Amino acid sequence: MNEISNSPNETPAPKASIHWGRILAWIALFALLVVVALVLLQRQQGPVAVGQKVPPFTLTTFDGQQIGPEEMAGKVVLLNFWASWCKPCEQEAADLESVWRYYQSRGDVLFLGLAWTDTETASLEYIEKFDITYPNGPDLGTSISQSYRTTGVPETYIIDKNGLLTYVKLSPFTSQAEIKAAIDPLLGP
Repeated sequence: MNEISNSPNETPAPKASIHWGRILAWIALFALLVVVALVLLQRQQGPVAVGQKVPPFTLTTFDGQQIGPEEMAGKVVLLNFWASWCKPCEQEAADLESVWRYYQSRGDVLFLGLAWTDTETASLEYIEKFDITYPNGPDLGTSISQSYRTTGVPETYIIDKNGLLTYVKLSPFTSQAEIKAAIDPLLGP
């Protein structure tokens, strides 16, 4: 026979309680999974597509100049991701510089170089070696290359005067004529 005791010294059986710590841990885990899924989805999309508005960014050059959307507005922009350790980047470096000098005086074409996962010292040596005069800066934390969803170097993106991506090159340019052929149609009469 079971006796039920109503003694004042006994503690009552615990009621179903909410475990806030567990709930918060599950919420945090869910949030982390959502972030990981979004990053993976973005990476699966590949590079920014031709015809799309390009992601805005501001580049701080090696000499401290800031070039952002205001400085790019109304210009054809050639955005080249490179690295000092990249042999294919070296193949196109002289041609990019020559074409930059060809267009520079127009004022409506802007070349920007982004040193991708490189040291400042090695980047500056590369710029000096190829006598590069167009603005270059580091892609700090790879934030710009991530927004363009780059897959390596060299990669070049050409943006029209309205901020739309018009040309993507996922390998080195092979000639000055190839670079000009991508830019000239965007300049108008």
